[in-house]
Amino acid sequence: MNVRSREEELRAVQMLGLKLPTDPRWVNMAEMDLEEILTDHAYCEQKAATACISLIQAYPEHEELVRDLAPIVTEEWGHFRMVLKELDKRGLKLGRQRKDEYVNKLLAFQKKGSSREERLLERLLTCALIEARSCERFRLLSLNINDEDLKEWYHKFMVAEAGHYRLFLDLAKAYCPEDKVRQRWKEYLQREAEIMEELELRGDRMH
Repeated sequence: MNVRSREEELRAVQMLGLKLPTDPRWVNMAEMDLEEILTDHAYCEQKAATACISLIQAYPEHEELVRDLAPIVTEEWGHFRMVLKELDKRGLKLGRQRKDEYVNKLLAFQKKGSSREERLLERLLTCALIEARSCERFRLLSLNINDEDLKEWYHKFMVAEAGHYRLFLDLAKAYCPEDKVRQRWKEYLQREAEIMEELELRGDRMH
């Protein structure tokens, strides 16, 4: 990757608030085994839908949250089906779900034993961060993967994840004091950068 490309990637990452760009080798590693990266992608979409359902179940009194997340459940499940369709089109199989070390490390960073509303903040910021990193990686795939059809395909996911990232942050600000949201978001961004450095770079993982 040349100096200009590195600068462009850094700007794109900063727009999402992320502190550390993905290693540029990741796309090349991912496209070496599409069955593996598509399998992980499929389960990421499934877990995203489940996370939204869980938030609705936990906070039904928050009408804006319920109203905003309900269509995201449908959208994320639709994305899961899109990945299944892509696997079928390429004669590939959905593999087994695998441990998501990235998400588990973020979950471990959540404050435990806090109030119900503070737990809501933790969950919304975790979701926002996962969507931001997913958006960044879909962008890389849409620009750099060799398969032209997949470039356009991944661009659609990038646009969707960008909207979801903003939605989760907006919901956090709607239900929690904005100064608290800003401070905790900074802490999450710092921890996420540390996690990215801790994890082995793997082409069979979306995160």
